[in-house]
Amino acid sequence: MTMNMKMLTAAVALALPLAAQAETPDIKPGEWEFVSVTSIKGDMQMPDQTNTERQCITEDDLESADFGFIEEEEGCELLSQDMSADGLEYHMSCTADGGDADIKGSMSFMGEQVEGDVNIDTNSPMGKMTMSTQIDGTYQGACPADS
Repeated sequence: MTMNMKMLTAAVALALPLAAQAETPDIKPGEWEFVSVTSIKGDMQMPDQTNTERQCITEDDLESADFGFIEEEEGCELLSQDMSADGLEYHMSCTADGGDADIKGSMSFMGEQVEGDVNIDTNSPMGKMTMSTQIDGTYQGACPADS
């Protein structure tokens, strides 16, 4: 996996560990669908990429100190985060495969909807690039029985 895809994975992955938070996010427990659209601008142009993921989020998940929307990959450091019932803002720095990235993201929690964006500025052997990802999450209903 290239450095840029690693950084994208680190920044956009959903529902992975985050440091303990003070408030429970305003997210309705149940089945969620998250759609992310990433555009890349810079020395190397690529077409927009769309990714769709489904996930069951339980009440226990929401109350857990391990619940969150940031995945810290190897080579990445979480510089700041501010999580509340209404949303999340964070800043990360990553170094991998001879390049670096500055990552800033935000999410808004609105009960049955989540909206967010992640902006990644990279400087790699392939040149400078900016990746912008828009994330939309929608509540789908109760989790399937096998979740």
